[in-house]
Amino acid sequence: MLKIKTSDRLEGIGEYYFSQKLREIDELNKAGKQIINLGIGSPDQPPHPDVIRVLQEEAAKPTVHGYQSYKGSPILREAMASWYRNWYNAELDPQTEILPLLGSKEGIMHICMTYLQKGDEVLIPDPGYPTYRSAVQLAGGTVREYMLLEENHWFPDLQALEEQGLEGVKMMWVNYPHMPTGALPTRAFFEELVAFGKRNNILICHDNPYSFILNDEPMSLLSVPGAKEVVIELNSLSKAQNMAGWRVGMIVGAAARIQEILTFKSNMDSGMFLPVQLAAARALELGKEWYAEINRVYRERREEVFRIMDLLGARYDRNQSGLFVWAHMPPGQRNCYEWCDEILHRAGVFITPGAIFGHAGKRYIRISLCSTKERIMESYTRLETYISAKSDD
Repeated sequence: MLKIKTSDRLEGIGEYYFSQKLREIDELNKAGKQIINLGIGSPDQPPHPDVIRVLQEEAAKPTVHGYQSYKGSPILREAMASWYRNWYNAELDPQTEILPLLGSKEGIMHICMTYLQKGDEVLIPDPGYPTYRSAVQLAGGTVREYMLLEENHWFPDLQALEEQGLEGVKMMWVNYPHMPTGALPTRAFFEELVAFGKRNNILICHDNPYSFILNDEPMSLLSVPGAKEVVIELNSLSKAQNMAGWRVGMIVGAAARIQEILTFKSNMDSGMFLPVQLAAARALELGKEWYAEINRVYRERREEVFRIMDLLGARYDRNQSGLFVWAHMPPGQRNCYEWCDEILHRAGVFITPGAIFGHAGKRYIRISLCSTKERIMESYTRLETYISAKSDD
């Protein structure tokens, strides 16, 4: 085996937590443990039948299998523009202000590689999605964390950030509805965020995949007047359309920003399979009844997860949104990693330690709603047995 040194850009970049944990769970399952996975937010329900039908019909055509436009199908871009207009009250030019993506996670990397030079500082939330940190580091930027606190409704203290000085900051990642805490944005907060970006010449990057999940008022940061001057937004069909494995997302923003990101993206992929794009366009046409039904299912599941949190003695906000329940650990538990591992190995239930999302999450745990109600109820029974046995130790 040749001794090949990996790139310096990988220094400090660990393997994604869920990647290594899923291997561990796979080994436990091979040993007959039958682990219930309540960790990852991958929707278990299928897309709408019409979406599947469009994919099947289009894929059967002989003329759709070649390379596609780097900017995506005009049909998909038109559908994305209509979706933003109808649900977010945000106007976008489908020709110049929308860029379809092979998943919005990839878009985080596209944005960082497009704009960051070595040493550029980037504000990332703590707690927050770990990919923000790794993408900034891989692109050569410098991570500057900003703390989100429960007592501040998981909003950043923008005044405190300005008082600290922002001279070296080029970009700020935000994500509302927030993952992992489920905190919902307000119109006033979004307006303050746009004004903050303008005052400090900071590009505000808003990651917005959870806006329809257990939330009756989807919001886009681009609905704020003047936001395009300073905001680019990522969105996705992974969560609200149950299409996580299809890898369909989008970047939306000012035409100049889209063209700049396209310069990088066009050197990274060769477009998306056209039948997938056309099926995604159909998914974006779904009406209120679609979102109402998936949220009915998630509400039922969330009530069962609340029961689990009560059983564990964890404290949580019943009004949080998104695909998860975020909860503060009970006083008797100090290390979220150790507790979650103990639950995994003794109860056969995988839940997520909050510390993977940052230092501010070290006293929290997270449970996904992406398992059936029956599996969540079975988890409750297992955890009840685990707690009873532990009390007898």
